[in-house]
Amino acid sequence: MNARGLLLDCDGVLADTERDGHLVAFNLAFTEFDLPFRWSAEQYGPLLRIGGGKERLRSFLAEHPEWDLGDEHQVDALIRDLHVRKSALYVDLVESVALPARPGVARLISEALDDGWQVACASTSAVASVEAVLASVVGGDQRRRMAGVFAGDVVPAKKPAPDIYLLAASSIGIDREDIVVVEDSASGAAAAAAAEMAHLVTVSHFTTEDEFPAAATVVDTLGEPGSPARVLAGADVRTPPEQIITVASLQQILDRAATGSPTRRPE
Repeated sequence: MNARGLLLDCDGVLADTERDGHLVAFNLAFTEFDLPFRWSAEQYGPLLRIGGGKERLRSFLAEHPEWDLGDEHQVDALIRDLHVRKSALYVDLVESVALPARPGVARLISEALDDGWQVACASTSAVASVEAVLASVVGGDQRRRMAGVFAGDVVPAKKPAPDIYLLAASSIGIDREDIVVVEDSASGAAAAAAAEMAHLVTVSHFTTEDEFPAAATVVDTLGEPGSPARVLAGADVRTPPEQIITVASLQQILDRAATGSPTRRPE
């Protein structure tokens, strides 16, 4: 069998970090920098359609010239310094609160590694942020077995551009047709589709209303024994009798993609 790869997004896939981690850290940083705004969950949800924290900040500030935060160079410096501080605050939050892993993700990573898959993370978050979440979710031993983390500004164009997934595939040495991506958002799924990689979606707090037209399957979680995954759209690739997403599910996704099998909507 060909070498196979599993690429996972971080935020919303490994843990529900956007609401309980990144949003909290952004607002703490805004307070420290004495800025005249805070983000509510309602404001933050739409901002997540923009890949990258610095890019979200830039878009948000561009909509509010009335705050007069300086000229272009001053705003660039503010965004850079603010994001550095926010990232440090986020790592502190992850390490102190230990955000719980989403159901099934640690299990699936372990199963894939044991079965010989190359496993890596591909995210628009800063590398330190992703590493902190991985340490919390899978632990040091499993992290050391993974093929790598590709994150932050390692590519010039962030999701929904395919660059991060193309870089990850090239770096781990796996052909795109032998890779399954796990995403939680429309922009992330669009990046996987643009990279011509099969992908499954496990929706998170902010992405339940997103659309995933090219996903092989969309589930609420990856599932755990005794707590099955629920199929929301696409093919039912769950593994019986537990009805959870396993390595066999990933292989089924690759097989279906290779044969051009259509997905089906759950009954």
